Amino acid sequence: MNANDLRPGMVINHNGELFSIHKAEHRTPGNLRAFVQARMRNLRTGAMIDHRFRSEDNVERAVIDEVDMQYLYADGDSFYFMNTSTYEQIHLAKDVVGDRAQFMMPDVILKIDFYEGRPIDISLPGTVDLKVVETEPGIKGASATNVTKAAKMETGLVVQVPPFIDEGEVIRIDTSNGSYLARSN
Repeated sequence: MNANDLRPGMVINHNGELFSIHKAEHRTPGNLRAFVQARMRNLRTGAMIDHRFRSEDNVERAVIDEVDMQYLYADGDSFYFMNTSTYEQIHLAKDVVGDRAQFMMPDVILKIDFYEGRPIDISLPGTVDLKVVETEPGIKGASATNVTKAAKMETGLVVQVPPFIDEGEVIRIDTSNGSYLARSN
């Protein structure tokens, strides 16, 4: 495919490595040739790089299989998942999962990307519901304002929450930026 067609979320094969596109901007500076400035993450190492593609460059889009899998448990530096249709189990190393482990609770269903039969990346759901295990006491009569306090979730994640949230409550968190969205029922 042409470099002009790069979009966030795509996975491409570049220089023998798989990269996930995070940002792609088409630029035409003055009377120079147009190019596409791409910010992408190496799926093997996790490193973020910036690369400039010429508009006429062709890039190879990787064929990725997305499989719904259930997160089972973590054991040391490995995370174990089960395919919900075949009951086959796989494990991913901590460097593949990275900081996303803070959003994962046992039994959550998420998507795992496979390339040539090998698991390469995970995709979290848009939101997760986690229980608050540690925070300052709530303020009676407090309403949602721009004042927040830190709350520690059951996975170890620390989120800024409104002052009326108490320990033991379950809240909904946006997995893209780790922010509080609402109380969960």
